[in-house]
Amino acid sequence: MLRHIFWFLSWAIKPKENLKSQAMKLTITLTGMLLCFIAICLAAVTDLGGKWTGTVTLPDGKVYPLTYIFETNGDQLTGTAQAEGDPKAIIEGRISGSDFSFNIVNDDGTGMPHTGKYYPQGDSIAITIKYAGNELHPVLKRATKP
Repeated sequence: MLRHIFWFLSWAIKPKENLKSQAMKLTITLTGMLLCFIAICLAAVTDLGGKWTGTVTLPDGKVYPLTYIFETNGDQLTGTAQAEGDPKAIIEGRISGSDFSFNIVNDDGTGMPHTGKYYPQGDSIAITIKYAGNELHPVLKRATKP
């Protein structure tokens, strides 16, 4: 990768050309590289969207199925989460690269903060849920893409 960058820079800056031409080539080259980088980052973020399923084991040993439906819009994360009962809205959702966080409000009004990491190689998500003074660590697999 570094070799390619040096090649681009050597192509953009040639001693026989005038300074204005060199600056224009360098600007175009760096702009193109930046746009490619942004496109790659956005592609990684959009892969988080869709339906994800897994199970969570509570400290008392009970196992509950989990279903999350994530929707992404830039660095914003919305959707629903369901363990039992009706689905709950995802609020305060944020995405930063492959890391994300959000909150869910229980029926009793208490919040359940979630933090997670998306692993595109395995198409899986590792989540940490803070619930009733405990940290739960389910792993989710993609059920469907949007």
